[in-house]
Amino acid sequence: MTLSLLNSQELEDLKDELPNWKVKGIHLYREWQFTNFVEAFGFMTKIAMLAEKMDHHPEWSNVYSSVTVALTTHEAQGLTDRDRQLAKAINLIS
Repeated sequence: MTLSLLNSQELEDLKDELPNWKVKGIHLYREWQFTNFVEAFGFMTKIAMLAEKMDHHPEWSNVYSSVTVALTTHEAQGLTDRDRQLAKAINLIS
């Protein structure tokens, strides 16, 4: 499958589409704060099931009550529509 990188206008549109996400280099990045580790881990579990279903997996980290997600399409070496769609889906569960 050929994956096209988002063009400059699509990257600009992400600011309106995904206001809590930031473009950092070749990643779409967001951080969440929860009240405790169990809530943070539960959120990560939901993302894991979603990512597996979409066959697109995040780079992420968890420190106690915080979760950081960075999305990129490694095969394309940058941001594609797969990243935008996963970010939108994650927003629906956050």
